[in-house]
Amino acid sequence: MSAKKILIIGGGYVGMYTARHLRRMLRAGEAEITVVDPKDYMTYQPFLAEAAGGAIEPRHVVAPLHRVLKGVRVLTGRVTGLDHDARTAVFEPARGPARTLGYDILVMATGSITRTLPLPGLAEHGMGFKTLGEAVQLRDHVLAQLDVAASTDDDAVRRAALAFVVVGGGFAGVEALAELQAMAEDAAKEHGLDPAELRWILVEATGGILPELDGRLGAWTVRTLTGRGVEVRLGTTLDSAVDGHVALSDGTELDAGTLVWAAGGRPNPLAAASGLPVDRLGRIETTEFLNVRDVRHAFAAGDGAAVPDLTRPGQFTAPNAQHAMRQAKVLARNVVADVRGEPLRPYRHAYLGSVAGLGHRQGVAQIHRVRLTGLLGWLAHRGYHLLVVPTMGQRVRVLAGWLLSGLFHRENVRLDAR
Repeated sequence: MSAKKILIIGGGYVGMYTARHLRRMLRAGEAEITVVDPKDYMTYQPFLAEAAGGAIEPRHVVAPLHRVLKGVRVLTGRVTGLDHDARTAVFEPARGPARTLGYDILVMATGSITRTLPLPGLAEHGMGFKTLGEAVQLRDHVLAQLDVAASTDDDAVRRAALAFVVVGGGFAGVEALAELQAMAEDAAKEHGLDPAELRWILVEATGGILPELDGRLGAWTVRTLTGRGVEVRLGTTLDSAVDGHVALSDGTELDAGTLVWAAGGRPNPLAAASGLPVDRLGRIETTEFLNVRDVRHAFAAGDGAAVPDLTRPGQFTAPNAQHAMRQAKVLARNVVADVRGEPLRPYRHAYLGSVAGLGHRQGVAQIHRVRLTGLLGWLAHRGYHLLVVPTMGQRVRVLAGWLLSGLFHRENVRLDAR
């Protein structure tokens, strides 16, 4: 019997961890594993905010796929087309002509991309916060705005440079704002600026922030950010940002040198273009066994999949790392079962809670019914993520970075080419 060919599209949480588990579960010669992703590394998303804020070295929040997935074929490029009936995928490498990859079993781990809206000026002036490159770019941009403010005699230019608007009250937006604020206040003093001159605005369309946490923790976070001078605008949306002039639905208008768009994501378009069944949001429809509904030898999980939540009948699992990492383990077991013709296992995971870092040694955490705020929440945030970061090397480097940033001032230096 020839070795089965397993194709995993996506090298994020689901893709990397699935390949990692498969490598350990499969017998020698039982299957060949190929992972395709535009990047040759997996980004540990919860640390992006700390990388942007300078608490962690950016390279320490990524896991190189070639190193982590030894024995797995890692291809850098994109899958641009699928024909699951023929078991073929069109692969476009980073350089060179496209070619066809054959497979026996497909794993769709395409994840999500930033969800944008056709708002005037957003494409030109808004900055995303989903990739490591965007986190580093945002850090450099904020520091550049401080340079502008410290170097001008024009009050209007100064006010605009020191105005920072973040759209999106989920984990990404709140943590990005909190860490960048902590960094900017520290750097402002080095520039001879008064940190009180910095204006921070958090814009959220709904009535609360951090929706995955208990509402009381979200309310505590709003009070904490407000106490730090952040203007939290709930029930408010961005109307336009033409020429950097930000207009909000509550009537607020201001010139802002920094506009961060962190208003959620949407499934990777490849899911809808794959020919596999998708729901109205563009997520691949799966069963509780993580196999694609009504399709043989195809599996999906993570942000780009609509996975039934067996602990909440009628609902789907939330698009977060907690589910993605656990889905990857069950998915790998079921792929092995598919290879061997064995029964599949259902995915069931009850929500354990969530944690968020807010800079300034503050954070919030919800672990089952336990709620932590302030320093305890911050310690829970760091402790949890340190335990689940993918490799031991990352753990040591991240911990060393935290210790050094606690003992010495942040290195508030721009890394862009100037």
